[in-house]
Formats: sequence, C-alpha cells, structure tokens
Amino acid sequence: MLTRQLDSSKPVRIIPLKAFSDNYIWVIFSPEGSKVAVVDPGDSRPVIEFLEENNLVLDSILVTHYHNDHIGGVQALKNRYHCHVYASRHDQLSFTDTELDEGDTISLFDDSYQFSILHLPGHTMGHIGYFCQNLSGHDLKSHSLVFCGDTLFRAGCGRMFEGTPDIFHHSLQKLAQLPPNTLVYCTHEYTLANIAFAKTVEPDNADLLELEENCQKLREQDLETLPSTIDSELKTNPFLRCTESTVIQSAERAQNKSLSDPVETFATIRQLKDNF
Repeated sequence: MLTRQLDSSKPVRIIPLKAFSDNYIWVIFSPEGSKVAVVDPGDSRPVIEFLEENNLVLDSILVTHYHNDHIGGVQALKNRYHCHVYASRHDQLSFTDTELDEGDTISLFDDSYQFSILHLPGHTMGHIGYFCQNLSGHDLKSHSLVFCGDTLFRAGCGRMFEGTPDIFHHSLQKLAQLPPNTLVYCTHEYTLANIAFAKTVEPDNADLLELEENCQKLREQDLETLPSTIDSELKTNPFLRCTESTVIQSAERAQNKSLSDPVETFATIRQLKDNF
C-alpha cells in the first residue's frame, strides 16, 4: 500500500492516504505534528502503516457516513489505538463515541481546531460534513475547509442512494453558501470522470475546460486533484449551477420541456449522470 512520508522541510497539515481504487483517507495533523485525526478510514491498513512509519498518535476519527468504504477500518483502528470516534447520530454506528448532528461543534487536539457539523442528507440520509472556519497554520491559514464525504465531489456530486432531489439539492446549496475560499475535501478521486460528464452539460464552460487540463496533468503524475474550493465548484460543477442558463438548457433538452425549478434541473442532470 502506497503511503506518503512526512516532509520535514515543508510543514504539512492535511494529507491523503490512498485506499482501495480511488478513496482518500484524509489525515489531519495536530499543530505540533505528533498527533493526527483521520477522516473516513474505510481501510485500516494504510492508516496503521502511516502511523507506525512516522511514529504518530491517532487521536480521533471523523466519519461522514456509514458506507463500508468509509468505515471499514474504524473498529480495527479504535481497538488498536483507543482513539475517539465521531459520527452521525442518524447512523447509530456501534463504535461511535460522540454522535453528531447539524449545529454541533467538536474540538480536535485540545481545542486547536474547531469543526461545525453540517447535516448533508442525499447520498445517505444521515450523512454529515465537518466544517472548520479559518483553520490556522501554514498553508491553510487563510482558508476554511470542509470534509464532505460523498456529498460534493470535484465537478460532481454523490449518487442519490437515499435522499430525494429536493433534499440533496438543499444539502449541496448548504455547501455552496460556504465561503468561496473554503477548501473542499471529498473522499474519492472521481474528478476526470466528473469533468467528462460536466462537459456534456456545459461544453463551452471555459473554467471547466481549464480545470480539465490542470487535473489531467496532476493525474499523469499520479497526484490527487483535491482539495477543490467552493469558488471552483461554483464555476465548474453542474450540480451547483442549476440556476445557470446553460445548465437549465441542457436539462430541458434532455426532458424535452421547459424547467423553471432548480430542483427539477438538478434531478434531471443527476439522472443523466447516473446513466453516463
């Protein structure tokens, strides 16, 4: 399993560990760098290898939703490191130490980082996100960030397994209203596939075409295309652009009728993506 070593010459605050074919397990470092929290560890092995190789302490685990590729490694990590597990109260997972819902807040590493909880139903009904306003330190000093699991992807969104179009659209709009410079940490490397679909919706979107070129270069070097930003998503992600005339027109062509409701537009392009 490929893991990323710490680079002592450049302070790192958040890095991804690769899992399965396209998952990322995000690692959040404490200010002094000796403790970490991990987000959605679907596999315990890359986390254990990374912790042991770098002599790190696993302080806590943040879970966004109950799908196995996000929680499959949680129990083994908890058994081994006795770390604290945060998860949605809606999912009622047996390993949870603190159940969370919209409006709750948590603190990591002795109150160093404060996260507000967002309830983001749609992919699953219990899905939550972790939003941090102005995470301090190094390259993230001027940014907010959100760990959004499988709700919002770069240039895409998650499949609608349990929600309805209006529920999922509302969750996406909640994310769209975060500060534009918010760093978006989702959990899958789906970017190029999402862009390929987004181009069928908005083939002349210059921001989208530029994004594709930049992300292709990253993937050719086996580098992650994440994190994104809310600003980038508002310019390139069709699922956040359901009031844009170009997106509406694509949805109307697919439905062969006029659409006046953004939720109808969202539902249409989500169905188109399902069959893409």
